[in-house]
This record gives sequence, structure tokens and C-alpha cells, in this order.
Amino acid sequence: MSALPDVESFLGDLARITHHPEPAASALFDPAREVIVTRAPGRLDLMGGIADYSGSLVLQWPLREATLAALQLDPDPRVRVVSLGADANGRDASFEIGLDALLPGGRPLDYGEARARFARDPRTHWAAYVAGGLVVLARERALRPSMGLRVLIRSDVPEGKGVSSSAALEVAAMHAMAVAFGLALDARELAVLCQKVENLVVGAPCGVMDQMTSACGRAGELLVLLCQPAELRGTQRVPEEVEIWGIDSHERHAVSGSDYGRVRVGAFMGARILADRLGHEGYLANVTPDELASVIEDLPETITGSQFLERYGGTADSVTRVDPAQTYAVRRPASHPVHEHARVQEFARRLAAPLTEGTLERLGELMYQSHASYSACGLGSAGTDRLVALVREAGPRSGLYGAKITGGGSGGTVAVLGRRGADIRAIADAYSSETGQPSRIFSGSSPGAAAFGHVRFRATLD
Repeated sequence: MSALPDVESFLGDLARITHHPEPAASALFDPAREVIVTRAPGRLDLMGGIADYSGSLVLQWPLREATLAALQLDPDPRVRVVSLGADANGRDASFEIGLDALLPGGRPLDYGEARARFARDPRTHWAAYVAGGLVVLARERALRPSMGLRVLIRSDVPEGKGVSSSAALEVAAMHAMAVAFGLALDARELAVLCQKVENLVVGAPCGVMDQMTSACGRAGELLVLLCQPAELRGTQRVPEEVEIWGIDSHERHAVSGSDYGRVRVGAFMGARILADRLGHEGYLANVTPDELASVIEDLPETITGSQFLERYGGTADSVTRVDPAQTYAVRRPASHPVHEHARVQEFARRLAAPLTEGTLERLGELMYQSHASYSACGLGSAGTDRLVALVREAGPRSGLYGAKITGGGSGGTVAVLGRRGADIRAIADAYSSETGQPSRIFSGSSPGAAAFGHVRFRATLD
């Protein structure tokens, strides 16, 4: 499948690669060797968000914007990666490392060693999302590459906007590696292994919904995912009269940020406390709102890390640690996934039923509740709050029904639900007028990496 405009453009660039203005790109590929091209989209979090790491149901929209990877096997046992546009973000555009540095003596680095290795230079830390895939495949799938790699990356998924630029990069890169080395990875396994790249090599404590959407999504359909840990419930068509958009707040988001990390730790603290109070083991999202209400006073508003560790020993989270010197909110971070799971379940049921004005209004109210809960957890921001308020003020009379912050919160993008053809540009322009920031709207959808597949390309270079 190569009929997508971004793919056609990328293939055209590859055909003219010797004339590319980026020197590292123009010298990258051997014209005599085949190139594998893969593609993975970003995602818009319609409902579910940070409740993914607590086992919630989530509804995710694969975006039109995507990351493309071109990969060529190389007899030289080195990994060479060039990212077009990386230098515009203050980073080195190219990265190079020997296979023996990733697999010394044929043994892959352990995850801590790999994380430390890529963290040495902030200007090339982005390469962990790409080359880290090789470490994960070596550790989890016993890959022992006998050839090096040349990889070219081009991404239309903007960074720091809460639309999963990192997942799109991981999925596109690992998918290309799997094809090149003949590894059979289904879409779910691809996503789960890419989550390991982000959690264990990059060191960002994300849940799995981003990678699952990028790998498993289908154009024009919501991915329905129960994050226990990554149970695909299929996809859900969006009614023809309904449209989904994202509006960029221009407030930078990062899943590795301290706010997200503290909220995640607080949620797992709450899960540990509820295990004692309710005899509940497993995912926090499986606690019902009524069960939570019966013991809510047993959850502290806040607790220090040292107090928690003394009483409970630790949490079940394998990718975060409790800092004894830190004070954590617990009640609100632990309450959020319980209520969010219930909200998402209702949202999915109502979206599948015959659509009425009342249904649309209820869907919007569920989004507003989700947004308020993010803010109560400390993951809101002035810009996203203002965008949500503008949508609410415009309301159903303008064909707009709901909005919420997306992904990890603390800035980034707001998801909006409305009737097809509603004037979403008026909201973006009003926000731009107030803030002085240019407006960007995400609209449209595209296939995930598995649905796209791959392209085998051999350039005629001149």
C-alpha cells in the first residue's frame, strides 16, 4: 500500500536521495541494495488517556500524520540513523553506533546499560527510539543481526503535542527491522515490544495505548483497547455525521515529565492500598466506582514516599520507583482510572447506539468530565483549559459537543468531538488570537503500521 500522499512523497525523496540537501541523508543508501519503507501514524486520544497504565478501556484515533522509516541492510556492522529535520529541533541529525556496542560479544546490552548508553548525549538521545528497537529485538526475540543498518526517518507527527510522536517513531523503525530481518511480528507484539523500547531503553513510563494505536489502528476507526495489558477489542466506526479533531495548545507535553510520573506513581500507590482495603489484586480500573466510594476515605490525599514504603513496601509498577523524599498525591490519581474506565465504557456503548442529539450531548459531557479529572490530578494546563472552554462556549448550537486534554496531559493537544463540518477553525482561530500562537488542527485518519504493511524500494540514483 503506497497510495498515501506522504508515502508517495517519501518514495520520491528516496529516488532523489543523492540530491538531498541534508548531507548525511544523501550519503546514506547504497543504490544497489533494496530499501524497506514502513509507516506508522500518530494518535489522538479520544477517551482513556492516562488510565491505560491502570488497565482502562481506551478509545484511540489513528491520525493522518505519520512517521516514515526507510531501512537498508548494510554489510558494515554499524547502525546509521538519519532523522530529517532533527537539527531544526536542536539535535544532531545523524547517529551512528557499532553493532558490537549494542551486542558486545554477541550478547545484547541489558536495558539499564542501553538506557545509560543512549542518555550520554542529549543531542542524539532521540536515536534510542530507533536503535533501541534492535536491543529489544535482540533481548526478546533472540535477534542476532549479522549485518548493519542504514535508517532514514521522516516524521510529520509533531513532537511535544501529546499525539504520540515517540510511538510512531518506535513502531515505524521496529517494523522496518522486523521486515528486513525476516522476523514475524503480529501487530500486537510489535506494539508491546515498542512499549519496551520506550519504557526500558528510552526510560519514559508510558502505557501501551500509543504503540497499539500506531501499530494496530485502522483508518477512520477508533481503536478499542482494554489495557490489561493490551487486549484488542477491535475497532469502532465513527458515525458518518460525527467528526473528531485535535487542536494544538502550543504548550509542550512530555510523557517523561515529572507531573505525569508523579501521577502514575500515585495511582499505583492507591492500587496497593486498595489491595489491602478491598482485597483487590490486579488492575486499578477493575475497581468499580461504588467499591471505591466505600473506601475512599482510606486513600490519603497525599503521602510521602518514605511513609508509603515503610507501610506498604512498594508498588506493582515495573517502570517507576517511589522516591522516599517525594510527596505524592494518591486519592485523585487513584480515583481517576476507576471513573475513567466507567466513562469510556459508557462512551463506547453510546457511540455504537443510534445517534441522537441527547447522545451527542452525553458523549460531550463524558469528555468534559475526563478533562476535569485530569486537572484534578494536576495534569491540566492553562492552554488546554482555555481550548476546552472555547469548545464548551460554542456548544451544540455550533455543532461542537465535547473536548478534553489528551494523552499524558500537562499541555499538548485537545481532542474535540462534533458534527461533521462544524467550524472547528473558529475555535482554533479564537485561541490563536488570544495567545498569539499559530493554530494547528489535526483532522483525518490513516492506517496503522500493520494495515499499511511495507514497501520494498530500489532507487535509480543519478
